[in-house]
Parts: sequence; C-alpha cells; structure tokens
Amino acid sequence: MSYYRHHVFFCLNQRDNGEKCCADAGAADLQTYAKGRIKKLGLSGKGAIRINKAGCLDRCEEGPVLVVYPDDVWYTYIDRDDIDEIIDRHLVQGEIVERLRL
Repeated sequence: MSYYRHHVFFCLNQRDNGEKCCADAGAADLQTYAKGRIKKLGLSGKGAIRINKAGCLDRCEEGPVLVVYPDDVWYTYIDRDDIDEIIDRHLVQGEIVERLRL
C-alpha cells in the first residue's frame, strides 16, 4: 500500500530562455491553493493526499501540468476552478477529469 492514497506533483519549472514553462502560468500560486484546499477539507496526511512542488516534469509545452500518483494521470489546468474540479472529482470521487487530462 502506498503511503499516500494520492500524491500530486505540480510542475513549478521556470525557464530563463523564453520557452513556455509552468511557472509563467501561475503554477506556484495554484499549487499553494491546492495544498491549502486539501488541508481545509481534512484530506492531507498519511493514507490521504499530499500536494507537492516539482521541478521540471518535461511537459511544460502542454502546461501548466500536474500529475497524480499512483494513478499516473496527467492534467493541465488554467485556474482555481480547474484545480477544484480535479480535487473534487478525481481526488475525492475517484473520477478522472477527461477535459483536463493530457
């Protein structure tokens, strides 16, 4: 059994060469938002959900991106509404959000 039911990694990569990157799309703010929302819902910790920062996940051109393990489901997102939908439907209800899936 995995330590966490879901482990979510947000790419926060910042590219200095002008190429598209997750950091330029507000990934850090939305990662912080997701982490706070999971805690507020009482869903954080062992056996539950962990929201983490990640370096480059090598999909910035499709981003911003996050990945949910152990499900190995990759998402893109735009705003808090998208993050809420991923939390509510995937992390809580177990339903993959196909419209945001990469």
